[in-house]
Amino acid sequence: MYATERHEHIAQLIAAEGRVSVVDLARRFDVTTETVRRDLDQLGRTGVVRRVHGGAVSRTRVSTAESSFAERALVRGEAKEAIARAALALMPDDLGGSVYLDAGTTTAALAAHLAAAAQAAAPLEVVTHSMTVAHLLAGVAGLQVTAVGGRVRGLTAAAVGAGAVAAVSRLRPDVAFVGTNGLSASLGLSTPDPDEAAVKEAIVRGARRVVVLADSEKFEAELLVSFAPLDEIDVVVTDAAPTGPLAEALAAAGVEVVVA
Repeated sequence: MYATERHEHIAQLIAAEGRVSVVDLARRFDVTTETVRRDLDQLGRTGVVRRVHGGAVSRTRVSTAESSFAERALVRGEAKEAIARAALALMPDDLGGSVYLDAGTTTAALAAHLAAAAQAAAPLEVVTHSMTVAHLLAGVAGLQVTAVGGRVRGLTAAAVGAGAVAAVSRLRPDVAFVGTNGLSASLGLSTPDPDEAAVKEAIVRGARRVVVLADSEKFEAELLVSFAPLDEIDVVVTDAAPTGPLAEALAAAGVEVVVA
C-alpha cells in the first residue's frame, strides 16, 4: 500500500473513531511503527489530525480547529473531485440562471469543472465571496461573475464581515453550492469561525435550492458555530452514504443524498 493510500485510510479511521494509535495502525497496515509515526506527522502538518502521545486525534473534534485552504487542498483530493463532478450535474438546466458558490476546497473543485463546461450561448450568473473561486472563473466565456467584497480571511480566502453578509442577504440565486466543516444529526451544518458562519447562513436563507458539498470526513463532526439545520438544505453530495443517526436525520428532513 502506498503512503497516500495509508493516509486516506488513517483519515477515515480518525473521522469515524475520533483517535488512532501507532501500534494499532502498524498492525493494521503491516508496517513499522516508525512508518506510522511518519504518516501521522505528515497528516498533522497538513491539518488533518492532531498528534498526541502514542497516536493522533481528529482535529474536527475540537470545535475551533481549522486548517488553511492550502492545507485542505492536499487532503482527500479524489473524493472532492468526484463530489465536484456529481455536483456539476445539479447546475441549472443548460447552465443558465444564477448560482452561488461558497468558499472551500470542494466548491473550488466545482468551479474548475464549471469553467470547463460553461457555454457562451447560455450565460450563467455566478456569485461568490471566495477569492479563489472568483479567480478561477474570472474571464471564462459564458459566465458572468460577481465577487462579494469584505474582509478576506487568510485561512480560507473568503470575504466576511457585515458588508459581505448584507450583500449576500439581498441575493436569491437559483442554486447555492455550500461547503461545511461539520455535518451532524444534532447540530446540522457547522463551521469554526463565526464570521464565516454568518455569510454561510445568509447564503442558505437566500437560495431557492441548497446543495451541500461534503466529503464523508465531515459526517458527525460538530464545530463551534451552526449555520443551518438539516431541514434548510435540499441535497447533500458526498463520497460515501451516511449511516446511523445522520442518515436517519437527513431522511427525516427530506434531504436527498447523492453519492459521487
